[in-house]
Amino acid sequence: MSHDQASYLELLARGAAAEAYDRPLLLARASGAGPDELAALDQAKQLALRVRAELEGRRRREAELSALFETAHDLAGLRDLDAVLRAIVQRARSLLGTEVAYLSLNDPSAGDTYMRVTEGSVSARFQQLRLGMGEGLGGLVAQTARPYVTDSYFDDARFEHTRAIDTAVSDEGLVAILGVPLMLGSQVIGVLFAADRRARVFEREQVALLASFAAHAAVAIDTANLLAETRSALAELERANEIIRDHSGVIERASEVHDRLTEVVLRGGGVHDVAAALSEVLDGTVEFTDDDLEAAGADGRAIRHGDDWVAAVSAGGELLGALVLRGHRDLDPVDRRTLERAAMVTSLLLLARRSAHEAEQRVRGELLDDLLDAADRDPRLLRERAARLHADLDVPHVVLAARIDAAGADGSGRDAGGRGSDVAATGERETADRQRLWSAASHLAATRSGLAAARDGGTVLLLPLGTRDSASDLARQTARQLGGTLRELVTVGASSPVAAPAGDPGPIAGAYEQARRCLDALRLLGRSGQGAAAQDLGFLGLLLADPGDIDGFVRRTMGEVVEYDRKRGTDLVRTLDAYFASGMSPARTKDDLHVHVNTVAQRLERIGRLLGPDWQSPGRALEIQLALRLHAMSVSVAR
Repeated sequence: MSHDQASYLELLARGAAAEAYDRPLLLARASGAGPDELAALDQAKQLALRVRAELEGRRRREAELSALFETAHDLAGLRDLDAVLRAIVQRARSLLGTEVAYLSLNDPSAGDTYMRVTEGSVSARFQQLRLGMGEGLGGLVAQTARPYVTDSYFDDARFEHTRAIDTAVSDEGLVAILGVPLMLGSQVIGVLFAADRRARVFEREQVALLASFAAHAAVAIDTANLLAETRSALAELERANEIIRDHSGVIERASEVHDRLTEVVLRGGGVHDVAAALSEVLDGTVEFTDDDLEAAGADGRAIRHGDDWVAAVSAGGELLGALVLRGHRDLDPVDRRTLERAAMVTSLLLLARRSAHEAEQRVRGELLDDLLDAADRDPRLLRERAARLHADLDVPHVVLAARIDAAGADGSGRDAGGRGSDVAATGERETADRQRLWSAASHLAATRSGLAAARDGGTVLLLPLGTRDSASDLARQTARQLGGTLRELVTVGASSPVAAPAGDPGPIAGAYEQARRCLDALRLLGRSGQGAAAQDLGFLGLLLADPGDIDGFVRRTMGEVVEYDRKRGTDLVRTLDAYFASGMSPARTKDDLHVHVNTVAQRLERIGRLLGPDWQSPGRALEIQLALRLHAMSVSVAR
């Protein structure tokens, strides 16, 4: 081996560039070497270049395999799908040394493939691109499950060009594109791309390399998906376990409530014991109330009222009270049923207590009857009987008359439509209403240390008057409480206070008559369902309470005018009413009546002859106007 030939070994050893292998041959020619020596040098050059190429190929394959191994290792350590996809695209771009790399995933529901991750892309249109199966190079890869490569995208006619795809590729400036399928078994899940913005030939080894990398990437994607599904399944299992634990806790609470309520009933507890037991189990404050029951449902269901829950305590259509759970804006169905069952137990306890107290209520009624009917009873015996009922008849009391006013009734024995109702059915209903009213009033009287009795088709109560209450306040409270309990319009009239019924029972009967007149006045005035005392109604109310006084007052005040109209068919009463309504102005009166002013003057002259010359004086005018109002109302009631 000559010195010149040995120089090729030196070039191989130091990994010189390919151009350096021409130098020994050029130097030999320059030094005048013969043809045989030049031929031998040329042969040595070619052999050295082949060895160099083989070494370069092995180094490249070693680098690619090393990079492929590192990539697989990196992908195996990733758990988040987005991180996996970004790593795939970044490593593909790095392995092939391209300007752009991107990945699309198939969408089975839409039947196309869409751009999922890009690296090196600058076009928003390209990053949002969707390709139909068979459209563009990527759509063709996704459809055929085979790699495709093009040196010049726009000059390649092997795949379908669409305006949307070509525009996006043009925006990105891509020319050479290589695409390989991402495969899971025989299923294509997406496409991995490497691309350059200049013409480039992708060698077979590069295609194989990207395909091998895509295989690792597909497995990594599948693993990430499986991990995501596993996490989701674990999360759902955790939620299911939480639900099971919650339900178990609710069932345990319901069982505890059942045991506690059973214990309360067996040991003879009351409604407040039920509320206390329920408070502990439901982890809140439960109270029993019989005031202001508008929020309670009529069907026994627990309903939300603001931040509270209310369950009606009722029996036989009568609302006895309500259980109120405070401070629980949200309540699960089992706890709601627990509250409803507790309300049912409470109603049973109240009914049992009511049955036990009915005898006491009858005794209360008998004592009130004696106060009303026998004013000469021995005060000592009255006090003793009252003490056994926990009533104190030596303090001021008020007599109240109460009656149910059926909705829609007009007082004529006919229904709202004017048809005659069945007499027997009406009688039974009225009897049942009186019984319900007496029962509710007796319960109210017992809670207020008072007395109650059924009387004159309604109910009479004798209730102590608080130091801060008036007879009017007591009447309104009683009407509201009885109406709320019975869910009916209950009208209540009250008397003036009676100082000490036990010491002097005599005024009780007069007070009861006063309360009845007040009740009748309220009903005549259309104030059914309200409560009031005599002093609330004024002179008009007291007159309305006794229809006999109406006729007498009207007859004494303007009877001659009414009689004149009746006999002659004139319109003096209407003229008189219009005259006062217009401020005693004949001009405005004729406008209201649509007659001539002379006609008004003639009628007023006739009225003056009938009523007397002083009929327009302030005192007489006030009486006449009141008589006109009473006459009009009495005519309306008669109709």
